[in-house]
Amino acid sequence: MAVYTRKGTNPKACPMTYAAPTREQRFVLDVIADLPGLAARPAYANATPDVVDAVLDEAGKLAANVFAPLNRIGDTAHARLADGVVTLPPGFAEAYKLYVEGGWAGLGVPEAHGGQGLPFVVAVAVQEQLTSANMAFALCMMLSQGAIEALAAHASPDLQERYLSKLVTGEWTGTMNLTEPQAGSDVGALKSRAEPVGDGSYRIKGTKIYITWGEHDAADNIVHLVLARLPDAPPGTKGISLFVVPKFLPDGSRNDLKCVGLEHKLGINASPTCTMSFGDHDQCIGWLVGAEGGGMRAMFTMMNNARVQVGLQGVAIAEAATQHALAYARGRVQSAKFGGSREPVRIVEHADVRRTLMTCRALTEASRALVYLNAAAVDRAHAGDAEGAGLADLLTPIAKAWATDIGVEVASLALQVFGGMGYVEETGAAQFLRDARIAPIYEGTNGIQAMDLVGRKLTQDGGAHWREVFAQVRDTVRELEAHPELKTLAPWLDDALAATNTATVWLTGANHPDDIAAGATPYLRMMGLTLGGWLLARQALAAGGHADPAFAAAKVTTARFFAEQLLPQVTALGAGVMRGAALLYAIPEDGLAA
Repeated sequence: MAVYTRKGTNPKACPMTYAAPTREQRFVLDVIADLPGLAARPAYANATPDVVDAVLDEAGKLAANVFAPLNRIGDTAHARLADGVVTLPPGFAEAYKLYVEGGWAGLGVPEAHGGQGLPFVVAVAVQEQLTSANMAFALCMMLSQGAIEALAAHASPDLQERYLSKLVTGEWTGTMNLTEPQAGSDVGALKSRAEPVGDGSYRIKGTKIYITWGEHDAADNIVHLVLARLPDAPPGTKGISLFVVPKFLPDGSRNDLKCVGLEHKLGINASPTCTMSFGDHDQCIGWLVGAEGGGMRAMFTMMNNARVQVGLQGVAIAEAATQHALAYARGRVQSAKFGGSREPVRIVEHADVRRTLMTCRALTEASRALVYLNAAAVDRAHAGDAEGAGLADLLTPIAKAWATDIGVEVASLALQVFGGMGYVEETGAAQFLRDARIAPIYEGTNGIQAMDLVGRKLTQDGGAHWREVFAQVRDTVRELEAHPELKTLAPWLDDALAATNTATVWLTGANHPDDIAAGATPYLRMMGLTLGGWLLARQALAAGGHADPAFAAAKVTTARFFAEQLLPQVTALGAGVMRGAALLYAIPEDGLAA
């Protein structure tokens, strides 16, 4: 396995340093994701403790020593477009080569497709490290992983042989092409066309916008997965098919597609967000993935992978921003302590700064646990476990939305620790907030995730999945009550669960769609907080067996802080969930501007 050493950097050019939280990740993998249980399954037998330890350690070095030094450079230099060619900021292409040489792209891919056969949740832990170090860069890897899963699940053996192996090695990268100017969240409104040629290929024509890493100079080829309509396709999502449309064709010639614009964005500036034009000369060639009209089914394979990974982006940014803020707070001397002597102290000693840092820590650890639990449920689903599939379906909108909201919240709190210096770009604190802000928007806005949760996931299989999760939370409450040192957590978690259960029953019994939709967003936050408190409590219960007493004590303190300081929000949110929609429409539309 490659060893990554860090070269000297200018601290002003790269103000952020990052250390992968491997001990924390390993603990969550074992306690929450049940990695030992996954490794006992034949599909994940490669996930032995020594292999996972080595993977996390070496990936952490890649993240800290190769990706992180490029984070600020990418933010200021941006990806650049000229004559249809996108050039990445200095150092990015070289760093991507190291990623490929290390074999990281195939980490969570089954051995049958040329990968290393590790669980998705282990790949998620590695992706967290890369994203914390450089979110804009890590987006490239995230999209490729989704493309691999979609092709592995739906493409013909011929297409898999032609495109999958190069994606698995990382030599080629993949993209997702859904959005069009008139078709954002309403994918069924897309107009891109696919005309059959008669030889098994299709001529693709259309324009796609917001295509992440749609064009760049780091890989030899880019494999675009493009949604389009056949000539006789019905309207709406049922008429959509999925096509592989490579930048370079099998004979080495350039396909008739190009990047015609780059977005100028709030953040993730090193990530080329492209407007892609397909078939300007009517010669754009693509091949069908799966069945005609099965495009949304195939694309949802990619999108569900991406939604878990976008939730992970919230965790990753929260971790990086917290590390950055803590390092600053430990060195910044400012003001005397409240009620103490007049001698200035480091700001980490001030109670309010401690509250801010503890909030950052607790929210980050809770959201990490939720995303890892979600990823492990995906692994169980892939292994044929029906309960795992149901849990993954339930958790995906919660993990995507709540964790990305947490990413923004923690990035903002971390910036606050810097005071006025946080508002100055040179410190790097502002970049975390700017980069984090996209995550609640793409891969289905968080409002749409909330609607998915209350409209589909709560009622799936008669509500069996949320009832099972709530039963597990009750079991944890009983364990806490019987624990002499942790029983103080029990009433806080019990109250949160009771409020969430009441809101869930109300939503699943409500008759008016507007009333259900009106409560969706606060309800999803209720679920996130309650599940986050539960998962931290489980870690506190398990921490007694940890070899490091300081680590164990910190786990207990973090769980207590979350329970006592953050879980009380759940009851208040529940009241809002059950008020219905009438107040939202009480002011006429024309009066909203007043």
